[in-house]
Amino acid sequence: MTTAVEIMGLTTPPFGQALKARHVAAVTAGNALEFYDFLTYAFFAAQIGRTFFPSADAAGSLLASLATFGAGFLMRPVGALTIGRMADKIGRKPAMLLSFTLMGVAMVGLALTPAYRAIGIAAPILAIVFRLIQGFALGGEIGPNTAYLIEAAPPHRRGLYVSFQYMSQDGSILVAGLVGYALSSLMSDAALDAWGWRIAFLLGAVIVPFGLLLRRELAETLPPKAPGSRTPAPAVTARLGRIVALGVVMLAGGTTVSYVMDYLTTYATATLHMATKVGFLATIFLGLTGLIFDPIGGWLSDRFGRKRTMLIPWTVLLLATLPGFFLLSSLRSATVLVGLSVVLTIAASLSTTSVLVSVTESIPARIRAGSLGLIYAFAISVFGGSTQFTVAWLTGLTHNPLAPAWYMSVCVAVALLAMFALPETAPGRAKAATAAV
Repeated sequence: MTTAVEIMGLTTPPFGQALKARHVAAVTAGNALEFYDFLTYAFFAAQIGRTFFPSADAAGSLLASLATFGAGFLMRPVGALTIGRMADKIGRKPAMLLSFTLMGVAMVGLALTPAYRAIGIAAPILAIVFRLIQGFALGGEIGPNTAYLIEAAPPHRRGLYVSFQYMSQDGSILVAGLVGYALSSLMSDAALDAWGWRIAFLLGAVIVPFGLLLRRELAETLPPKAPGSRTPAPAVTARLGRIVALGVVMLAGGTTVSYVMDYLTTYATATLHMATKVGFLATIFLGLTGLIFDPIGGWLSDRFGRKRTMLIPWTVLLLATLPGFFLLSSLRSATVLVGLSVVLTIAASLSTTSVLVSVTESIPARIRAGSLGLIYAFAISVFGGSTQFTVAWLTGLTHNPLAPAWYMSVCVAVALLAMFALPETAPGRAKAATAAV
């Protein structure tokens, strides 16, 4: 008979093995490449806009570029459904190999697409096609690799293992910031427009062959289908439905925070008119801070439980956002920009792992990759794809530099309510809560 603990996905498969460092790198490489590519696009959105969407109006060119950035998110649910179901039926490993290959194709394709002045309307069409391919690949990436980490980790180390996902993201943020800072310091604006931004994309694509080689070494963790498995009882289905709803809300809030903070470089230069290389400082410190505090957040979630590790930092995030943006918009100082990036990143980094772990370990293993992928893809598609466009549009509409902070604060508050409603899932603590009831 299926137990409540098994339904929540809190058992470790007998064939699961602790991952070696190179295997962790292989699993998390997709996340790293995803964020490097998406952040590089965000950093050079103005240059990409002028390359593929030339316009007499600079704001119109930027908005067209950001809309193309968001177009990739439209394919994420399709990728999550297609590649996620593949991971649940034939294995995590082949699904991760497919998604990573497609990411590399899309990244190189965009970097090598000629400008509008060279091939006309074909240029923006190709740019959009490559973003759609990438969105499809990324939609199918998060479910299989997070499921893999959960299944390979010892139960009392799941938070730490999944934190490597976010460490890879923040590591790529740091690298992307350093690359952007170097290019903007060494090259003229004209050179950045012409070909400098392409270098940043091609540098990221270098890791694709190595990532594929490492992923080919991975052992499979998909558990065999249990004989005589039955359709879940209505109570179990209702519980999973609640987890899905709360997971979408929490991940939507986390996505909004992530993409508003990633937008700080563009915000500092386009809205506050700070120097380009100063704007990249925000990204460098954002990545460095996350790299340090992501594993701390994962360890805390294993030690003290998922809910507590979400609620406390998220409350700090809610209270600090508006005052921080107010100081930045008033003083327009590099010190304040770096300080705001560090404070908000610490709060976000301490809590985001708990959200992902809670949702993942609440889903049965045989539907884990596809279900998590769809939850994550929906949240990312709606909020990740629209956040940077929305805050840029709101800033232009209201002429208020605090528009991004207001938008982010509302999303954080709604996500905080969902966190209060989420049941505890940490092994040991979840059992204790069940026994108390």
